[in-house]
Amino acid sequence: MNGRIWSWIIAIPRFLYNFIVGDDWTVAVAVLAGLIVTAILNANHIVAWWLMPIIAIVATGVSIERHYVQSPR
Repeated sequence: MNGRIWSWIIAIPRFLYNFIVGDDWTVAVAVLAGLIVTAILNANHIVAWWLMPIIAIVATGVSIERHYVQSPR
């Protein structure tokens, strides 16, 4: 029983890391930075709902571009 608990304790952070960071840690950093900037703007009563979709689209495009540049054709 004790071994099952430890396996869950180790498995959950591993899953979350792989799910959030995945193959490209730069996308996770860009999204985190976007959330922080959005929170700061909203705290200063500046509407910033449009910022996260732009960051997500740009980060995805940059990630795809880097993948195709690095991979052999």
